[in-house]
Amino acid sequence: MSSKGRVLGVNTTVKKRTVDNGDTGIKANQVCQLFDISKATLFRWEREGVIARPARDWRNWRLYTPKNVDEIEKVICARKRVV
Repeated sequence: MSSKGRVLGVNTTVKKRTVDNGDTGIKANQVCQLFDISKATLFRWEREGVIARPARDWRNWRLYTPKNVDEIEKVICARKRVV
């Protein structure tokens, strides 16, 4: 509110974020939240070759495709069966 009691115009529209719109993917922290795993675990699986390395964006951030996510899900399910 301004000093005279008027409400100032504020842009309250929120742009909805998409998870996968073709050229982008799911970020590492989103994948970790989805499967309740740490980023260290996710990156170790990549380094050890357990999962394929994902694509990267212009900032060199990992972008996981639905195919990558399916692969991670299979690894998690396989490990749960062993334990």
